[in-house]
Amino acid sequence: MDKSESVEGKSSWLAEAGGWLPNKFSQGRSFLSEVRAELKKVTWPSRDEVYQTTIIVVVTTVFFGFYLWGLDLIFSQAATRVLR
Repeated sequence: MDKSESVEGKSSWLAEAGGWLPNKFSQGRSFLSEVRAELKKVTWPSRDEVYQTTIIVVVTTVFFGFYLWGLDLIFSQAATRVLR
């Protein structure tokens, strides 16, 4: 390998490295513009829909919490009686 080949290899590497950062900024800007375009397509729920679904989630969570607590009590009593 002579000196001209090593210089060419370094210059091509430097050219690629010099274009890396602007390329990443361009890709990031493109990504963010695509995200904005997709978010405009989203159908956002109204305040009433959010309120209603939140109430449903809270009520369901409380119901299943008590249901599982009751099952736990029943099974722990049964296990206590069997192991006695």
